[in-house]
Order: sequence, then structure tokens, then C-alpha cells
Amino acid sequence: MDILSIIGVIIGFAAIIAGNSLGGGEFAFLLNAHALIIVIGGTLGATLLHFPPKVFWQSIKISRWVVAPLQIPLRAKIKKIVEWSALARKEGLLGLEGIIELEQDGFAKKGLQLLVDGNEPDVIRDCLEVDISTREHLDLQAANVYSAMGGYSPTIGIIGAVIGLIHVMQNLANPELLGAGIATAFVATIYGVGLANLLFLPVANKLKAQVLLISKAEEMMMEGITAIAEGENPRNIELKLSGFLLD
Repeated sequence: MDILSIIGVIIGFAAIIAGNSLGGGEFAFLLNAHALIIVIGGTLGATLLHFPPKVFWQSIKISRWVVAPLQIPLRAKIKKIVEWSALARKEGLLGLEGIIELEQDGFAKKGLQLLVDGNEPDVIRDCLEVDISTREHLDLQAANVYSAMGGYSPTIGIIGAVIGLIHVMQNLANPELLGAGIATAFVATIYGVGLANLLFLPVANKLKAQVLLISKAEEMMMEGITAIAEGENPRNIELKLSGFLLD
């Protein structure tokens, strides 16, 4: 679990609540159902219009990575690739057939199958690069769903503020109704800007980092499998792949 994500959300929203309290404001002033409906509903509606269904559902699917990121042990993967290389040199590429059935990683499994089938290194690389590019494109688009929400919510918050001010202007003759209109106006702005900068945009960036880490692991796997196809020495393969650990 990524505890920093949880701590970050708590600190962000707690800071606003605490600052409001220290300034003499009451927590109840920050609660406004009208403003919340405007900002959340408007932002969601604009986002649904912006993206195709496949991308939107993928964004929901990968949202769990914010608090439960995928564990990608690069060192363990390098060790596994080196073992595959040693086995291929000892028993030939067909010696890897038994490994395919045991491998849980679908990307690695496809690469090994291409390898055992006797494909040329360039063919293996081209096939795996298509997989990497396609998966990365979809996941980055899914992460951009939250970036878009971070762009829309402040604007929707301004719309909520304008609506609140319209209500204020319509009720100038009824002072008892002015408070509700003014509250909606300012709270809607807080909701829009706060959700964008404390939730949507940070979530988008966290997901993009996870997507790039997955791509890095897949690129490393691709380089290792193509190196085996080229008949490189296991030690050289290990040294080559260790470059993926430098950052």
C-alpha cells in the first residue's frame, strides 16, 4: 500500500479545514450540497463527454494503483531473464517451453513463446513493442481522465459561483436568502479548485508514474528476451539489463 497517497490526501484536506477553523470559520460553512452537486456533477458530465467509454472504464480500473501500486521487482526479473538465458544456452531455445507454462506475466509469456517459435530478434522486438505501445497509450489516456477532471472542476466551480451570485441578485429584496446564495457562490469555487489540486491532478500524476514504471519493466523484459534470441552471454545480458536499475 502507498501510505504517502493516503497521508497526502488527509494532510491536504485537513490543512484547509484547520485553516478555516483557525480563521474563525465553522466547518459547517464548508458543507454545501448545492455547490457539491454542481461541481461533481458538472465535472463528471464534461469528463464523460471528453473520453470514450473504454478509456473511462480503464481509468476506474487503474485508480486502485494510487493506494495499491503494482509491485514490479526489476532485480528479480533480471535474475529470471539471466536464468532463462543460461537454460537456452544449455538446452537450446526449446528448453524454455516448460518455462512458458509456469510464467504468470502475460507479456513475458508472449515473448518467450515468440522466442521458442524461432522468430528472429527483430520480429520479437517488433511484436513486443506493439504490445508496450498499445498498453501504455491506453493507460496514459486513462490517467489523463483525472487530468481532465482537474482542468474542468475549477471552471465548473466558477459556474457554481456565478449561479450563486445570480441567486443573490434575484433575492436582494429578501436579505434572509442572501446568505445561502453567497455560500453557494464561494463554496463552489473552493470545491472546484480544491478537488482539482488536492485530488484529481495528483492522482493523474501518480497514475502516469505507475504506467511509465510498467513500461520500463516491459522494455527491460523485451531487451532481455531479444538478447537471448541473439545468443548473447548470460553475463552480458545481466550487465546490459542492470542499466534499467540506475534511476
